Parts: sequence; C-alpha cells; structure tokens
Amino acid sequence: MRAVFSRLRRTLREASGTSDLTPSQAAVLSRLINDGPASASALAAAERVRPQSMAATLAALEQGGLVGRRPDPEDGRRQLVSLTETGLSRIADSRQAREEWLTRALAEHFTEAERTTMLEALALMDRLSRL
Repeated sequence: MRAVFSRLRRTLREASGTSDLTPSQAAVLSRLINDGPASASALAAAERVRPQSMAATLAALEQGGLVGRRPDPEDGRRQLVSLTETGLSRIADSRQAREEWLTRALAEHFTEAERTTMLEALALMDRLSRL
C-alpha cells in the first residue's frame, strides 16, 4: 500500500509542476495554506524537524519568492512566515493541475464500476487514517 501511495504522490507532483520542490518544501507550503502564518519554530515542531533543517527549507522557499517573513504582531521579537502572492498562485495552479490530471486519468482509464470501487476503498482508507 505504501509503495502505491508513494508512486501516486510522485505522479501527482510531476503532473502539478511542483517536482522542483522538495517534499519538505511542499509540506511547509501545504501547512501555511491550511493553517496560516506561523513561526519557523512552530513549523519545525509541526513537521517534526530540527529548527536548522526548517531554516534551510524556509530559506529556499523565500529565495524562490514563495514565502515571506514579517514581525509577529503579538511578539515583535518573533517572525511569522506566510505565503506570498507568488506562493498562493503556485499552490492554486498546482492544485488545479493535479485535479485536472486525476479527473482525466480516471475518466480515460477506468470504468464507472472501477471508479465506484475506488471511492469505496477511499472511505475505508480514510477510516484507517483516523485510528
């Protein structure tokens, strides 16, 4: 199961045009879009990596213009990392490309019965993920 998920994740990354991002960079962008701005230390804790590793990930994303930093309004000593307009646009484009690829692949290569089976299997995997 793990091998199949890894292959599908890799295929979706390639279809989305984000294969130039490392998995760590993609995870940070995803966390920022879902959870909003965060400090580097909070991101490191959430991703379970050392602060030094997160600093390198953020530096690469910042150099690419995908994230920016600003002072935390509640604690001026801290900086918050957030997505830039470029980062938001990149995520939106990536999601659209993945959705289009998946929709096309399912329509062209699978029968209605197979698509129904996949939906049923996804419900079971969702239940498994919540244990």
